[in-house]
Amino acid sequence: MMDVLFLADFSVIRPDPGLILWTSVIFILVWGILGRMAFRPIQNALKKRENDIQDSLDEAKRAREDMANLKAENEQLLIEAREERAKILKEAKEVKDTIIEEAKQKAKEEAQKIVTNAKQEIENQKMAAVTEVKNQMGNMAIEIAEKVLRKDLTGDKDQEAFVGRLVDEFKLN
Repeated sequence: MMDVLFLADFSVIRPDPGLILWTSVIFILVWGILGRMAFRPIQNALKKRENDIQDSLDEAKRAREDMANLKAENEQLLIEAREERAKILKEAKEVKDTIIEEAKQKAKEEAQKIVTNAKQEIENQKMAAVTEVKNQMGNMAIEIAEKVLRKDLTGDKDQEAFVGRLVDEFKLN
């Protein structure tokens, strides 16, 4: 019955001072053990995780900045490459135009030289032909005169016929 009495006398609202003492001692011991064994490692792990996350964020920020710098450098290099390409193309066009102009000038000069040489050659051939015709005419005149002098002619008509025959002979030659 005592047990029943003890239970009847127990009240949750009014705890016993011994129970409060032992509950407080046990709570402080458990809290101390948990603080050393569990809370401190958890707190260290959380700080380490926080530091790792911050380092990762800083690294990502640096990587972003590096990528932005690389992008700016690439854009600058691309602009410079385009300018260089335009400059090279312009120089190539100028060289092409110069070469074409020089070739046209040389072709004109060569054509002029050929025309001048051809005119000179024609003139020389013409002079040679005229000289040869004159020489043949002179030779023909000399031969006619020689033959006329050698023949003993009796009349003027015979002499004219003979000269006409000789001229016809030379025309055939």
